[in-house]
Amino acid sequence: MTDLHIDATLTTTADPAAVWKLLGDIGTWTTWGRWTLAELEREGKLDPAGVGAIRRFRYLGRETREEVVGFDAPTRFAYELMSGLPLRNYHAEVTVVPDGAGARLDWHSVFDATPRARLVQPYLAWFVRDTAKRLLRAAERDGVNSG
Repeated sequence: MTDLHIDATLTTTADPAAVWKLLGDIGTWTTWGRWTLAELEREGKLDPAGVGAIRRFRYLGRETREEVVGFDAPTRFAYELMSGLPLRNYHAEVTVVPDGAGARLDWHSVFDATPRARLVQPYLAWFVRDTAKRLLRAAERDGVNSG
């Protein structure tokens, strides 16, 4: 079975630390994202937001759960969908790297190309890109600067 992909690569004038400060803290996600609920259901093994953490989100009445499977602060985290969407083997990697005077955010998702996933993909692609844009706008607005 072929995989489906969603890729969002965006740049910002915000410092990478400003982006990571928001991305790495689930407590901020409702302030810049579309969720009405974003919380840790279970903390990670070495870092509360890190590997092993289970995160819960609610948007438009739908609840999703995901597990953090990779966490290399302040540049990368990866997660896998546990429940809430009709997707199989959903895995995403999000990286934040310096780019000129700002940062580049790469959000890459891959999942099985089931018939239901093909129906969901266009909306999910919009949602991931919208989430990435909102994150970067919030980082620019907050103006956190590491240097």
